[in-house]
Amino acid sequence: MAKKTFFVTGTDTGVGKTTVSAAILQAAKEQGKRTLAMKPIASGCETTSAGLRNDDALILQSVITESVPYDLINPYAFEPAIAPHVAARQAGRTITAQRLVGFCRGLQTYPADLLLVEGAGGWRVPLNDRDTLSALPRELNLPVILVVSLKLGCINHSLLTAEAIRSDGLKLAGWVANRTESVAMNCEQETLSYLLEHIGAPCLGVLPWLERAAPEMLAGHLEIEHLFEI
Repeated sequence: MAKKTFFVTGTDTGVGKTTVSAAILQAAKEQGKRTLAMKPIASGCETTSAGLRNDDALILQSVITESVPYDLINPYAFEPAIAPHVAARQAGRTITAQRLVGFCRGLQTYPADLLLVEGAGGWRVPLNDRDTLSALPRELNLPVILVVSLKLGCINHSLLTAEAIRSDGLKLAGWVANRTESVAMNCEQETLSYLLEHIGAPCLGVLPWLERAAPEMLAGHLEIEHLFEI
């Protein structure tokens, strides 16, 4: 049974949730931890001989220590790179929060020290006309790790997302600042200082921009011991 499970969300799409998740998993592996991960919903998949495959889900599969089938890591895979609820409708499928909860609970039965569940987009990404993806961590009462892309507007996006997480009754376990552009944002240090003071959760690390962000090159920039104390 997975001892610790966290939900990884972002302030928006394209902020590096997979990069951060993979780095956390790598850091845990280097500490001798057994790890699992899942990306329940993925749009933007490629057709392969084995079926639809998503690059982000494959990255997670490559870095975890435990061997599990791809379909357990990414149960909902859609080809077009569009909003998941639209992709599901076009594919004639329906995504429900309860179905996702079932997939997650299934993976939680596997023995591991750490399981990361990576979201899609931001906190309020729709699953259907009623539910948003935030229903999954809410139903499972999962602590949340927030990924913040260091760019103009990130203070507002970060504080609003942190507020939404807490208003849903969940614990913000920590956050990671991720440099997603080769040129640092203006007044980056001032922005980081403000976030450190106002997010109200531990900063697990600040990841540098790398042209090829390999997990083993980023793991050393993280301090994840706090996650195993929650």
